[in-house]
Amino acid sequence: MVAVDRGRFTIVLGLPDDPGVEVYAVKARELGRKGVVVGDRVALVGDLSGTPDTLARVVRVETRTTSLRRSADDEDPIERVLVANADQLVLVTALADPEPRPRMIDRCLVAAYDSGLSPLLVLTKSDLRPANSLLESYGALDVPFVVTRQDGTDPIEVAALLERLSGRVSVLIGHSGVGKSTLVNALVPDAARTTGHVNEVTGRGRHTSTSAVALRLPSGGWVVDTPGVRSFGLAHVDPQRVILAFPDLGAGTEQCPRACTHDEVECGLDDWVALGRAGSGGQARLVSLRRLLRSRAGTDDTPPLDESPR
Repeated sequence: MVAVDRGRFTIVLGLPDDPGVEVYAVKARELGRKGVVVGDRVALVGDLSGTPDTLARVVRVETRTTSLRRSADDEDPIERVLVANADQLVLVTALADPEPRPRMIDRCLVAAYDSGLSPLLVLTKSDLRPANSLLESYGALDVPFVVTRQDGTDPIEVAALLERLSGRVSVLIGHSGVGKSTLVNALVPDAARTTGHVNEVTGRGRHTSTSAVALRLPSGGWVVDTPGVRSFGLAHVDPQRVILAFPDLGAGTEQCPRACTHDEVECGLDDWVALGRAGSGGQARLVSLRRLLRSRAGTDDTPPLDESPR
């Protein structure tokens, strides 16, 4: 599934590296309210020729290997699957214009770790502000990163990003105005994604992508461009699953009290780190873990940001 638009689905037939035939389809009645999203692998019946004015029917959605999900806010238990079967979450953040929002980065990292996706940090507009300070705050997490300038078209920078994306299914997430569409157009020259600008008064970007769409990379793999987001609710995330992304700390939780939040006085991770069992970077990683957990719980001390739901 490469696109969903008002109940119509665009599906590419064939194997992942086969150009395939593009087919348009609707959901079969027997699927009921079962959701179908970009990235889903589905079974079809009907006209599979892909010729104009023909429609197939989606009769089955295959089991998903991963599901990138979010809720409207932290109080809403209803989760929404954004993209299925991706294996990398690309967090696109501008270093200026608009200002970087660490709380959103933290929340997206939690969602990536919870969903089993590998995170990649892409920092744009480095010609407006150096990346050093922001990168230092995520150094302990060992999150890979790529830094680009404002126009996002430098061949060396594009090649560095392509190297991280090739052969994978990557989802681009970020606020409006950070340069996602500009990057997509550089990565997939025939994508023709609309680009916008940032309001000089509010610092907000205009939403230029209105729905998720999967685009095939010339070098192999897929990139999923998503609409700009202002919120990323994590009500659906079990905090205990976040620790799985920290294998050097995970074993230390055996000494924790029951239902430990890993951010309390009795937490066993403090002794685990103090004894050097998490390695030389253990303390910094523990601080990072607790920052992510506070972000998930809504108790982080980051200054409030405009994260009203779209």
